[in-house]
Amino acid sequence: MFHFFNRYFSAKTVFIFISETVLLFLSVMLITALRFSFAGDAIFSYDPQFIKTIVLTVTYSLTYYYFNMYAPEFYHPNRHMVYRLIKATVVATIILFCLFYILPSLKAWRGIQLGTAIFLPLVIFFWRMIFSRYISVELPSNRVLIIGSGELAKNIGFDIYKQNVHGMQLIGFIDDDPAKLGTSVVNPGVVGGYGDIARVAASERIDRIIIALNDRRAKLPMSALLDCKLRGITVEEGETFRERATGKIPLDHLKPSWMVFSDGFKSLRSRKILKRFFDITLSAFVFIVAVPIMVIAAIIIKLESKGPVIFKQERVGENSKLFDIYKFRSMRQDAEEGTGPVWAGSADDRVTRVGRFIRKTRIDELPQLINVIKGDMSFVGPRPERPYFVNKLKEVIPYYEMRSVTKPGITGWAQIKYPYGASVQDALEKLQFDIYYIKNMSPLLDAMIIFWTIKVVFSGSGAR
Repeated sequence: MFHFFNRYFSAKTVFIFISETVLLFLSVMLITALRFSFAGDAIFSYDPQFIKTIVLTVTYSLTYYYFNMYAPEFYHPNRHMVYRLIKATVVATIILFCLFYILPSLKAWRGIQLGTAIFLPLVIFFWRMIFSRYISVELPSNRVLIIGSGELAKNIGFDIYKQNVHGMQLIGFIDDDPAKLGTSVVNPGVVGGYGDIARVAASERIDRIIIALNDRRAKLPMSALLDCKLRGITVEEGETFRERATGKIPLDHLKPSWMVFSDGFKSLRSRKILKRFFDITLSAFVFIVAVPIMVIAAIIIKLESKGPVIFKQERVGENSKLFDIYKFRSMRQDAEEGTGPVWAGSADDRVTRVGRFIRKTRIDELPQLINVIKGDMSFVGPRPERPYFVNKLKEVIPYYEMRSVTKPGITGWAQIKYPYGASVQDALEKLQFDIYYIKNMSPLLDAMIIFWTIKVVFSGSGAR
């Protein structure tokens, strides 16, 4: 479990989130104690299992997360951070009022609700001020040594050095060509040859060695690498590292042998049964909750332009099986007359005003819940594409047919990690995220994607 979350969140983000959640919990307890004048019997009578305190704490913590309060640029208090903090607090207060209306047994006293709405953002503000000035020390980082200096090694070095991969510090590169010693690769340069691996690993306190050779037929210093591994240094392939660091499986250096022998790409029957149960349960629940939204959307779409409210369109599903997808119409009725199938870009003039809004908020996707219940789609999976584009993309993008080994989804890893795309290059980028999802597919990852999808919709970033 820890390894799973460590893959998707930096140690610093986790530290801030946990520390602030604890502070929020203690602050709610303090406000409650003040409300009851520190009378222990009255406090325990009001909230014996601390359920109300937990509800208040979790609501504020998750709302702050969804408003991106844990992005590095907001660690230090500034005008933008304060504005976002106030907006998130207002939304959290509204959510709590709705929750208390639905579940009166969880309702906190009005004085406590008011106290949390005023006091909790102040706690966050002053904690961030203290953290940024006095506690903002760098957490221990993994010191990395890369074997190789070719294109794959450069890409990995760029990921670490330029893109600030979580908890990684690039020390240098190892190359067996003496002429390359001291030359720069991505600023950190070649620090030695194969015979220097043990020395560099010891003197630089290396934690991780990454094998990033373009030609695997080259002779590796296995004895030195084994010695490093026995001393507790992690040794891994470049493809495996890039997968974990970027959240996608880059195709530029991908070898079929790596996919065959790597951990992942499991298709267990029990996992499919669990995923199907999850799909039906969640889709039915969301459908019932979203009925009022869908009714309003249908009325507005009908009032704005002529044409059907919901349209059907043929898409490619699991094992390349064709099915009809249901969506709220977001374009003019004659959008493809005279042009045939074309990609819908973010600034497409065929999209109506209402269509632009329902696309950004993903309301147009809600009818796809019927596809999930029918079994054509899953709640989480690759984006379902039209046969015309699939046939075109299969001709120019390697491994594109891999997307069809699982059911397409309403949301997915590629949809939350990459913005809406309308080109072959965009399709290539999204495929790399799709293959990552297929390789690492699990109920926990599905839950994480749904969690992040809510954040994408809530923040209005509109990734598709």
